[in-house]
Amino acid sequence: MMPNLRPSGEAAHQHAGAARFVIVTGLSGAGKSQTMKCFEDLGFFCVDNLPPSLIAKFVELIDQAGGRMQRVALMLDARSDGVFGDAAAALAALDDAVVPYHVLFLESSDQALVQRFSETRRKHPLDRGGRLVDAIAAERTHLAPFKERADYVWDTSTMTLSQLKERVVQTFGAQSDAPQMHTSVIAFGFKNGIPLDADLIFDVRFLPNPNYVPELKDLTGADAAVEQYLESMPLTTSYLKELFRFVDFLIPHFVEEGKSRLTIAVGCTGGRHRSVFVARHLATHLQERHAEIDVTLHSRDTQL
Repeated sequence: MMPNLRPSGEAAHQHAGAARFVIVTGLSGAGKSQTMKCFEDLGFFCVDNLPPSLIAKFVELIDQAGGRMQRVALMLDARSDGVFGDAAAALAALDDAVVPYHVLFLESSDQALVQRFSETRRKHPLDRGGRLVDAIAAERTHLAPFKERADYVWDTSTMTLSQLKERVVQTFGAQSDAPQMHTSVIAFGFKNGIPLDADLIFDVRFLPNPNYVPELKDLTGADAAVEQYLESMPLTTSYLKELFRFVDFLIPHFVEEGKSRLTIAVGCTGGRHRSVFVARHLATHLQERHAEIDVTLHSRDTQL
């Protein structure tokens, strides 16, 4: 049995805000890779499957970085041994060196693991040609000491990805890490193609076109004269009302689902007048209405 030398349970949670070194391990198929992506989104420096024999050297490199890597997440394959080193010995060496770290152990039910391996058609690392349930059972037995010494044990059997993200933020994040959906509003011209990263596309080519007004042709949707022209049209006012109502409905659901980035593209023919006007108004509305997101405004085909 491996001794638990660090605080666990409630004591570990009290110190979670100060944790800068998190070791992620657990059962194959329990979500270690997805968890590491959550840490990466949180700003952690992440390393996948570092051989145990290199952990001590890795910690030295962190120290030599002089505070530039303040938050680190390391995924450890606790089944490693032999030429790559022994995982238990590597953790014991960290304890002897009084290196502060937390161990996060991920597990899932047999049913969930079998379903995940069946869906992905991946081979279990301990599968030697027998039954999948036997490989899962063998891994549970091998990893039992690591689970026993873990500071956190999470059962991911019924967790969604958004729930996993929220759990990582709540447990290992600072107050400033509260999840925000980064929202980009982009004005573009259809004649130059649709932005490749667009999640939502709004076509405003049906609005009156300032390009056909001689004194407005060389201006952009950011100029007061163009704004006044478009705002004088009842169709524009009605459209903005419906557009705002639609995005106001969507945003909270995207945030709840755990979406980290949203790109809203607003297009007209040339990307100079109508799309710029609508994109500017939409970005302002989002900034004023939705504190749970941060908003940036871009114009792809003309300068604002």
